[in-house]
Amino acid sequence: MSADGGHGQHAGRRTTRRFPLFTRDTARPEGGGRAASGDLPAPARQWPLLVVLATVAVGLLLTSLDQFRVGALLIGAGLLAGAVMRWILPSVGMLAVRSRFTDIATYGVLGLVIVLLALMAQPKPWLVIPYLKDALHFTMKS
Repeated sequence: MSADGGHGQHAGRRTTRRFPLFTRDTARPEGGGRAASGDLPAPARQWPLLVVLATVAVGLLLTSLDQFRVGALLIGAGLLAGAVMRWILPSVGMLAVRSRFTDIATYGVLGLVIVLLALMAQPKPWLVIPYLKDALHFTMKS
């Protein structure tokens, strides 16, 4: 052990695997980048996020105008489009929230669930899954 408390050539490095008490730097968030060049105006640099938000906003508007099924399908399609963009595009701006896998899984699962629920909504569902009806009757038996 050297006089400065270090271990020879590793004097400036941490020797423990514990996290430091105070962090001195942080990693740049993955979504902090731009989806387009810096020459474009701010909205154009974040176009993937704006596509998803605009689609969801139109879906919410249609839902509020008594077009529940079509509105919910648009909301689900917007989330699925976000998953596809996150998978295919190298840079998606602020659409990237967590790791690529987590974003794709989250957007994809939520979008798929919303689409399936919209297709199965009563009355006159567009998608009928007989197994679900049998499961409901099985759980509701007295």
